[in-house]
Amino acid sequence: MTTNSIPRSPLAAQHREQLTSPTNLPAGNRHPVLVLLAPPRPTSVPAVLLAAARILQTNGLWQDDFIPDPFDRKLTTPHTSRPMSIVAAIRCAVAGDPHRETQLADTAIGYVALSLDDKPAWPDMFSLRAHVDNWGDAEGRSTDEAVALLERLATTSERAA
Repeated sequence: MTTNSIPRSPLAAQHREQLTSPTNLPAGNRHPVLVLLAPPRPTSVPAVLLAAARILQTNGLWQDDFIPDPFDRKLTTPHTSRPMSIVAAIRCAVAGDPHRETQLADTAIGYVALSLDDKPAWPDMFSLRAHVDNWGDAEGRSTDEAVALLERLATTSERAA
C-alpha cells in the first residue's frame, strides 16, 4: 500500500452507489419512480386515421385554421390539447404536433382527400390538404361527422374482407 492511497471502506462504495441510483430521491431514500412512456406512434394509414379520430373525439373539431390561436396570443394550453382540424389531428397523431409535416401524415391526408365524394381539383399535397380542410370547414360540420369519416375510412379494408 502506498502512502498516497487512502483505504476506502466497502460501505463508502455502497453508499455512493445508492446515491446515484435512479430510484433514489435527493434525501437518499429509495422510492419507486413512476415512468410514463408515450404511446407508440401509428405506423400505417388506418392506425393514423383511428388515432386522429380519437384526438378529434377528445379535443373537438376546429373550423377555419389548424387550431385556435396558433400564435398563442390569448391561449396558453398546449396545441395538442386544443380543438383542431382534421389535417391537424392527422399530423398530431403521427408526429405529436399539429403543425409538423411527415410523409405518413401526408399519405393519410391524401387518402382522406381522395376518399371524399367530390374529388380535389389537383393531385398536389397543398390541394389535397385544402380539400380535406374545406370538407371539415363546411357549415354545420360536427365533430361526430369528422370522427365517423375517419373511423369509416380506417376500417374500410376490414369491412371489405
